[in-house]
Order: sequence, then structure tokens, then C-alpha cells
Amino acid sequence: MTKYLISFPSRAMVLTDEEFPIVAAAARAVIEEAKAAGVYVFGGGIEEKVDPVLVSADGSVTAETYPGTEINGGFTILELPSREAAEEWARKVAVACRCSQELREFGYDPDS
Repeated sequence: MTKYLISFPSRAMVLTDEEFPIVAAAARAVIEEAKAAGVYVFGGGIEEKVDPVLVSADGSVTAETYPGTEINGGFTILELPSREAAEEWARKVAVACRCSQELREFGYDPDS
């Protein structure tokens, strides 16, 4: 089984105040479906009110990130038997969230 990241940046989800609770309920329903199917690993969103920091190899901490890095929005990690299955779950999330989803495969490290 392979783990997949299904994600979207914050700017992708453009909703009215009236739409938000409907979309939130639809998204929660997909997550509950993934949990019931036994494929859910973890999900959430980046807390955008807390600025990221860069922790250097020397241990120093600075209020910056790598140039060009922008990580925000929501994500779900699922463990699935195939890329096709991952694409189907990404479709479900995209429909529920009313925005396109990015799909990435995690590389497997047997020592991790």
C-alpha cells in the first residue's frame, strides 16, 4: 500500500459565507467515508495565523522559509492500493471541496 497526499492551496477554495458550511460538511463526509474504508491516515490544514520558521543545520531559527516556498491550505493523507484508487479519492475530495486537488505519492523508506 502506498501513501498519497491530496491537497489544495488556500487560494483555490473560494466560497461564500453561505457555501462554507455546506462544503465543510461535504468534506467531512468524504473523510468519514475514507475512515470507514480504512484508508485514512491523517488530514488537516496548515495554520496560517502562525508564521513558519526556518531551522538551519546549525540549529539556528529564523523567521523565514526557503525562497519561493508557499505551503498553506488543506491536505489529506490516504493509504491506498493504487494510483487509480488515489485519483478516485482525489476526485471525491475535489467534488466535496469544490476545488481542484493536487495528488502526490509519498516515497517509501523501509527504514522510516
